[in-house]
Amino acid sequence: MPYINPDIIIEARQMDLLTYLRNYEPYELVKFSGNTYTTRTHDSLKISNGKWMWWSRGIGGRNALDYLIKVKGLGFLEAVETIVGHTAVQAPIYEKPQPENENKPLLLPDKCASNKVITEYLFGRGIDFEIINYCIANDLIFESLPYHNIVFVGFDENREPKYAAYRSTNKQKIMGDCSGSKKDYSFQLGGGNGDEVHLFECAIDRLSLATLEKMKAKNWRELSLVSLSGVYSPAKKIEDSKVPVALQKYLSRHPNIRRIILHFDNDIAGRKAASTLQIILPKGYEVIDDPPPKGKDFNDFLCMQLGILQSKNHERNEGR
Repeated sequence: MPYINPDIIIEARQMDLLTYLRNYEPYELVKFSGNTYTTRTHDSLKISNGKWMWWSRGIGGRNALDYLIKVKGLGFLEAVETIVGHTAVQAPIYEKPQPENENKPLLLPDKCASNKVITEYLFGRGIDFEIINYCIANDLIFESLPYHNIVFVGFDENREPKYAAYRSTNKQKIMGDCSGSKKDYSFQLGGGNGDEVHLFECAIDRLSLATLEKMKAKNWRELSLVSLSGVYSPAKKIEDSKVPVALQKYLSRHPNIRRIILHFDNDIAGRKAASTLQIILPKGYEVIDDPPPKGKDFNDFLCMQLGILQSKNHERNEGR
């Protein structure tokens, strides 16, 4: 057996798997949620807090050396040489964790005693009256003061509001996220008990699909509908793209999900976002691209179905 200096072995053992993949196999690394990562080849292999676990095989380890031996099937010497060879060419960069602004409170605008303006606005865009009332009754939307904007609210596991986006109900294109919003708790609708989730660029499209499902006599409440709170913008290199934080959080909270249906816009940005997610999401998910059959987005398609003339000059998913 060839001799390897013990110091070199110690050096190889110090390389954690996340650092190894990020520096030397970035195409294989997929961010799953928070500080948890998975790999493109093995979606049941999770990396977190300096350790990794391949759940489908019951195999785990603490470092890159364990991974190369147990998962990739390299011999001990070959695994050590692989790590040392990489570091000799390119010194690893250890990413410093970014401080999270966890303590910044969500600042919601004052609520109007009536929701008349937002109800008329949504109804004018084709949203079913029952769905509007359901959202109001469950605090998912409300009318704000003093400008009578519509506010879409996302909640955490304890039913505490963590995200809010506002948009004007008049012809002015005013919209944005409320201060302190956390996009990983985006605007959502549905039970989340099934094995599929529907993704949208904005809340209006999500409500539009719910309306379309009701028009087909289907139970829209059984669907899991999630807004990404804006247009998803992939990185210039697809392998550098990350899964949107709203989707990461949803998948971590709903491990039963196996099918992800993308309902992005019929434009260049929407098509690029859909094709990228189909590539970077772990192979364990069935990812389906399902844009609207007609129109730019699902609200366009809904309005066409209802014969509503749109003068909105499309609010480019401005996104909420």
